Parts: sequence; structure tokens; C-alpha cells
Amino acid sequence: MTSKSEVTEPETTPTETAAATNVDAGQPLARRPLALSASRANDFKQCPLLYRFRAIDRLPESSSKAQVRGTMVHSALESLYGLPAPQRVRDQAVRLLRPAWDQMVADDPDIAELVGDDVDGFLAEAERLVSRYYTMEDPTRFEPESCELFVEAETADGVRLRGFVDRIDVAPTGEVRVVDYKTGRSPSQLSAGSALFQMKFYGLMLLRTRGIVPDQLKLMYLGDGGVMTLSPDEAELLRFERTVNAMWGAIRNAGVTGDFQPSPSKLCGWCDHKPMCPSFGGTPPEYPGWPDAA
Repeated sequence: MTSKSEVTEPETTPTETAAATNVDAGQPLARRPLALSASRANDFKQCPLLYRFRAIDRLPESSSKAQVRGTMVHSALESLYGLPAPQRVRDQAVRLLRPAWDQMVADDPDIAELVGDDVDGFLAEAERLVSRYYTMEDPTRFEPESCELFVEAETADGVRLRGFVDRIDVAPTGEVRVVDYKTGRSPSQLSAGSALFQMKFYGLMLLRTRGIVPDQLKLMYLGDGGVMTLSPDEAELLRFERTVNAMWGAIRNAGVTGDFQPSPSKLCGWCDHKPMCPSFGGTPPEYPGWPDAA
């Protein structure tokens, strides 16, 4: 496993947040049983109260330019792999950024206000990320099995898991690789725990949905070209499954009582919910109760 430099800001795209917390937005909250995603699991590890705000209260959060840029780059790369392999050249990938931007603005006009007047500069930053991707692999040389795949699984103890996998590759000889793009910079060795957790989470979902252990789990950091890889074995994923089960037990226990404690850290500076946090003199909204199926 290799890495270069430290992440300086939490990176969760709007698409990732929505997918992890509100897949079926039209269903009433009280009738929607929760599932665990890698993002929400990391929320709980970072701060149980943040998990509550995002997964149970589902409080709105403002988007950042970095998040919007990440969503746009993910969309362009997904569209790229919808093209025949010989057409997946760098210039074509760059051309896909503008349609992705236009679609995002059409879906949410507030995004244009967030970016402001310098749309060309914003797109140029995204172009640099896409260009760096081409220094890391050549998308004309292989055919992914799937892109932006929504996966639902259950652990052996019945814990529901959900998540989107950016890409799954299957080699002609049968080896399976799971790939996730990150538009930030790669973490230092001291702060790589959440990335390692995410990779194992993907591996566990494939083990439970397909009965296979992926040969490689790979995070690609387009911010600096860093790569993290993991080649797990089944025993490692089963140990991780026990960790996930224990975490879900802790979440359920907190859900019964509503006792989601804050855990202040340097990441609080980026939290939209800081005004409601008791650690900073705020008052959380009334606890709505644990959302279980009717």
C-alpha cells in the first residue's frame, strides 16, 4: 500500500452523500430501515453525532466547490467508459466535463452560484484532474465490467450494507479489481485508516454478493496521482466483517437511546452542523427516533 501526501479537507461528493443516506428519497423516513455505507461508518467513527445528523436526521448540508468538482469528474469518467475503447482518449474525456457541468447546473441551479463567474477556471481545475488520471492508467486498454454500480449486501449477521462502486474490472483470466476514484490528494500513512476501511468495505460487499474475494482493491487519488492498493484474503475480510457487525451494534445501541455523543476534532471546522453541536454551545434538534421498517 503506497501513499504520498495528506488529505487537507474531507472529501465526500454530493452524489456519494445522497447515495449513502437516501437512496429512496420518496419513502417516509420512519419506514426506511437504515443500512451502513463506508461513508456513514466513517462518520460514526469520526463523530457519532455527525452520523446521527446525516443518517437519521438527514439534515441538509451545503456543497463545496471541491465536492462539486469531484462529482463532475466522476460523471465524466463514467461517461468515458460508456464509449468504445479506442475513443477513450484524454481529449475526449476533457470534452465530457462541460456536458457533466451543464447537467449538474440543470439539476441544481445553486451550483452555478457556488462556483461563481469563473466557470472556465473551475473546469480547468477539473481538466487537470482528468489529465492526471491518464498518467495513472490507459482506459483504452481494458473494458470494465461495470461503472458506478450500486451494491446492496448483508453480512453473515444480517447487517445491511450499501454503496456505490466506481468501477469493477474483470481480467480475461478472471482476476477481479475494484477501483475507486478520489479527486483529493492521497493521505499520509498516519491518516490512511478511513481509506483502508473503505477498501475493505468494498471487498466485503463483493464477498457477500458474489462469493468472491477481489484480487485487488484500488483507490486512485487524482489530486496528486497517489495510489493505495490492497490485496485481501478471505480471512482478512471475515475479520473486517466482525468489525462492521460490532460497529453496527454500537450504532443500534445509540439509536435506541438517541445517545449519539459528539467527538470534537480538527474536522469540526468543516462541519455544517457545528452550530447545533453541544461541544460548541449548540443544541441538537429533537431526536426523531430510529428509522425502522413499519
